Amino acid sequence: MTTLPAATLSPLPRIIQGGMGIGVSDWRLAHAVSRLGHLGVVSGTALDTLFVRRLQDGDPGGHMRRGLAAFPWRRTAEAILERHFIPGGRAPGDPYRLLPMWRRRVSPDRERIAVAAAFVEVWLAREGHDGPVGMNLLTKLQLPNPATLYGAILAGVDAVLMGAGIPREIPGLLDDLAEHRATSIRLDVEGERGDEVRAEFDPGAHWAFEGVAPADGAGEGGLPAVARPLFFPIVASNSLARMLARKANGRVDGFVVEGPTAGGHNAPPRGTLETNARGEPVYGERDEVDLEELAGLGLPFWLAGGEGSPEGLERAVAAGAEGIQVGTLFAYAEESGLAPELRERVLAEVRAGGVGLHTDLKASPTGFPFKVVQIEGTGSSEEVYAARGRICDLGYLRAPVRRADGRIDYRCPAEPVDTWVKKGGRAEETEGRRCLCNALMADVGVAQERDEGAEPALVTSGDELLRLGRFLGERTSYRAADVVEYLTGGGAG
Repeated sequence: MTTLPAATLSPLPRIIQGGMGIGVSDWRLAHAVSRLGHLGVVSGTALDTLFVRRLQDGDPGGHMRRGLAAFPWRRTAEAILERHFIPGGRAPGDPYRLLPMWRRRVSPDRERIAVAAAFVEVWLAREGHDGPVGMNLLTKLQLPNPATLYGAILAGVDAVLMGAGIPREIPGLLDDLAEHRATSIRLDVEGERGDEVRAEFDPGAHWAFEGVAPADGAGEGGLPAVARPLFFPIVASNSLARMLARKANGRVDGFVVEGPTAGGHNAPPRGTLETNARGEPVYGERDEVDLEELAGLGLPFWLAGGEGSPEGLERAVAAGAEGIQVGTLFAYAEESGLAPELRERVLAEVRAGGVGLHTDLKASPTGFPFKVVQIEGTGSSEEVYAARGRICDLGYLRAPVRRADGRIDYRCPAEPVDTWVKKGGRAEETEGRRCLCNALMADVGVAQERDEGAEPALVTSGDELLRLGRFLGERTSYRAADVVEYLTGGGAG
């Protein structure tokens, strides 16, 4: 099979819309930004679960079904609808049906749902225009990534952005997937004995299930000809950017340079951890990226974290960047996936000047610092979260661990304490941990129903939230186009 061309972005965008998960950066937001000529980005994190929950809610507007109608795997599309679509939606109070949690080896049906979910999200974001669309994924969530990326590539995604880890193997993975080749990634297994453990993904097996022989190759009557997307790792240090540019297993096309004021997960401070009076990590000169050195790598880059203003865009370009990545401003736009009641509450607190934000060192099971918006009645409250029974039923943040007998198990410090301890963890490692998988689902209106009530939300934002009032003014809402006009035109919004 001949090497297929890579996707191109010409000209390179001034603005990259941040890839906020789970589902905050959904297809509507990416579509709105992309059709304006900037890089709209969908979040791929836990997208398979979000996809089937939308179907179980009756697929309002028919968007999931419209995307599935374009999906090339017809047997798979029909099976997904038969299993997960509920006409009219679930009965009030009924829990969502769960997908099997990811493991090193899962069923072919489980993989195909992830492929379909990513395809639909990217296809909808690209529908009806020629603007560029990207997908953001967390390196830390290794197991779903190959299938998710393959679905995005089938839908024509232009760029892939990845942070929260060291995505050294992703460029080669993209090369393989764009050629429909069987591939694998190395798993980070705790307690490894020196032997390498890999998770495998074979597109050809799924095409064969659909009745298409992989040997037919790409083109008429065979596999679709697709382009390899550009790869922009998200970095917080010169050393990581330099290593990826020189030692990744394939081509790196640019970088997003994210500072510690960005929302979601942040890189921890370099060196000895120091905290302020609120228990938040303190960042210093060692955590600043030398942009002149970065520019010397000869690759384009964008600045992220606290740059969401016209002045931030001007500073970035003056420093040699192509532009900026902006998350927080877009997160509260009408097109974002954030549940309307949460968006309205946060914007009301912004207008009143009372919004609170805390960088929590323990909340995320990943171990990365995680920014939490302080909203009464949500999972940011110790009292509210304590009332939630500890349960791990989505499992995206579970990490593989080697058992004493040599087999691989999966654990998360936000799961029940006794379960964590039985898998070799220490009880103190569970203190303060939040189940982000379920909480972030609640953020976008698909909270699981439990005996004690609906899953509480836990909203994350960057420090730009504290300055959002400047942009918001007297408005109670705004659209993605207002953000783009503000950033590029210097208007009040």
